[in-house]
Amino acid sequence: MSEEYTTYYDYQDDNTSFAPTNLSDVKDFNKVFLTTLYSLVFIMGFIGNGLVVSVLVKHRNQSNLTDICLFNLALSDLLFVFTLPFYSHYVRVGQWTFGDFMCRLISGSHHIGFFSSIFFMVVMTLDRYMIIVHAHRVARYRTKRASIILTVLVWMLSLFVSLPDFIFIQQTQDSQKFECDYPEESKVWEHYSLFTINVLGLVIPLLVMVGCYSRIIPTLVSMRTAKKHRIVKLIICIVVAFFLLWAPYNISLFLEFLQKRERIPNGPTWDNNMRLSKTVTEALAYTHCCLNPIIYAFVGEKFMRRALQLLKTFFPFYGRYLSDSSFRRSSFMSRGSEVTSASLKL
Repeated sequence: MSEEYTTYYDYQDDNTSFAPTNLSDVKDFNKVFLTTLYSLVFIMGFIGNGLVVSVLVKHRNQSNLTDICLFNLALSDLLFVFTLPFYSHYVRVGQWTFGDFMCRLISGSHHIGFFSSIFFMVVMTLDRYMIIVHAHRVARYRTKRASIILTVLVWMLSLFVSLPDFIFIQQTQDSQKFECDYPEESKVWEHYSLFTINVLGLVIPLLVMVGCYSRIIPTLVSMRTAKKHRIVKLIICIVVAFFLLWAPYNISLFLEFLQKRERIPNGPTWDNNMRLSKTVTEALAYTHCCLNPIIYAFVGEKFMRRALQLLKTFFPFYGRYLSDSSFRRSSFMSRGSEVTSASLKL
């Protein structure tokens, strides 16, 4: 596990200038807070994204490029949450106990889940841009075969970006404790990891999305098709939630890098605040994998309808209750949409 994603800190240095009570508080906070949060995120992320995968697999014959991207986005989140129990154990016991092979595998899978998630959101944004702004040019190219090829390319790119974790991260021993990190001779790859996380995971996607939606929104103003509005609303919610949750953590990583390079103050108070900030922002960022299914349920009407059908299959009584209440709400929303459409025509 790379240092960017490690929230365990070694506080055994007897020469430290920190107050022991402060160090103990930070260490105890990490153990309790992160262990609890990792467990909750794992449970909620597994259930929510598992439901998304199940729904889209069941209706795979009716899928389009957007559905395929949403399916792979859920797979990315599942891959991400599967690494959290290992990190939770790492934080709780204070050392890595799963061996060198699992150290490389979990670290690499963690990064693949992160990068594939943001890459698929970029693909969905570009797809919306092309189909709305240049619909007459690209409609014939949005085939299932093209979608599969694009999906394979995204996963291959995510694997390529994450290769240093598989190759260089290893189980190391420090102060009679095993850690999962870059060894001293490979510390340069920490800079690579920071660069890819901030540039490929935040800056470039943000520029692409801002550029695309700045063209999409004026086009939508002249449209009166509710379906296209709903799809764009769904994707915008996913993108906004992602950046609101991940940007603070990326900023914390960058400040930590500047601190290690002695470009910013490195006093006891600053260092202690940085550690707490990194812990809190990391916890905030990791919850993103639980939000996508919630966004689907509240924004994507088609997904809600399919999910209710699937729940009704496994839980007949509960599914019937949800179906009835959702039907009443959908009818109300449909009448509202009809009124809105009528008013637009006037």
